[in-house]
Amino acid sequence: MQKRFPSFSLSSYGAGWSANRRIAIVASAVAVLLAIAGIVALLTGGGNGHRAPDTAAPAPTGSPSSSESAPMPSSGSGSVPKPPQIAEPVAYAKAAAQMLWSYDTRDTNRDQQLAGMRAWMTTETTYADWASVSGQVPDPVLWSRMADQDQHATASVTEGHYPSAFKAALADDPSAITEAYIYVVTVNGKQTLSWKEGGGGAEERAVTLAVQCRPNHDCTLAAIAPIVTQ
Repeated sequence: MQKRFPSFSLSSYGAGWSANRRIAIVASAVAVLLAIAGIVALLTGGGNGHRAPDTAAPAPTGSPSSSESAPMPSSGSGSVPKPPQIAEPVAYAKAAAQMLWSYDTRDTNRDQQLAGMRAWMTTETTYADWASVSGQVPDPVLWSRMADQDQHATASVTEGHYPSAFKAALADDPSAITEAYIYVVTVNGKQTLSWKEGGGGAEERAVTLAVQCRPNHDCTLAAIAPIVTQ
């Protein structure tokens, strides 16, 4: 479900999180995403979640506890790709979206999926909303049901862009972003699902991400943000 926000202001961006971290993720780069950006941790309704086939399990939008930490399995991160060394926000957001829309229960268990996703996150805890990212991973029971069906998904990205509201806020106060260097990027693409006995399907995806790109550093993922105006 898309959310629209009335106005953006960069002046107080980065002031810190509210009591509910899901409702304040983008709080470091644009005050709008601090004051009004109610973060939706689950990727339901906005086209941001993994979707299971009807024959295998319901859409895997049931999220774990918001306080769930990423496991560090000795077996690594399975099929989850490592974060690329990219210093440009839109390019990194496109790579992150492709990662978020892809999974393979045939060779990756749930702990590995979470660990692989966690590697993409910023290490600056003030700005990281891990709950908004981990919330898209199905609970252990549902992941197991998906694995029983050999469910896996690949993704392609068609484009990425800064939402107009973010660009307007940046133009209003260009210096405000220099506190946290968090950029808001909307990415569009397609997810292709497959499972046993030739089952499969495809659907369009869209996600808005908060990406941190400090000067002279590779970008990292800060959060999955609400979908904002185009």
